[in-house]
Amino acid sequence: MLVYQDKLSGDELLSDSFVYKEVQNGIFWEVEGKWVVKGAVSVDIGANPSSEGADEDEGVDDQAVKVVDIVDTFRLQEQPSFDKKTFLAYIKKYIKNLTEILPEEEKEVFKKNVETAVKWLLSILKDLQFFVGESMKDDASLVYAYYKEGATDPTFIYFAHSLKEVKC
Repeated sequence: MLVYQDKLSGDELLSDSFVYKEVQNGIFWEVEGKWVVKGAVSVDIGANPSSEGADEDEGVDDQAVKVVDIVDTFRLQEQPSFDKKTFLAYIKKYIKNLTEILPEEEKEVFKKNVETAVKWLLSILKDLQFFVGESMKDDASLVYAYYKEGATDPTFIYFAHSLKEVKC
């Protein structure tokens, strides 16, 4: 199994059990999340309590909650939304920090394509949710989520260059 850690914080943000596709000239990975039910397990033991005169809810302790699989699996923490000015301040600092730690062969490709990719992010800024890894470090990578038109499940966006592949 492969786990993808944030190079800036060390937080686990993704694994190979989630299929990604490269977008924006390889700057971003796009991953489809899914709403899943977590918690209560329904076990059918073959008894028919309604024919035995029991209430339908008798003995049921329903603690099921709906969660997004990626958020739950990697313990991502949602952050407040950004306005354009605050986001630009964050992203400039983030790109500078990330560029400093990239291998030389990746820096050129990253610098060449990152501006167009950030402009795309800005175009959907009002639709984005922002998540940070478990450590909640200020300079860590953000994971972005949004709903494509007509979608019921969120799509997550990761800066591809910020992820380090770790074999488990």
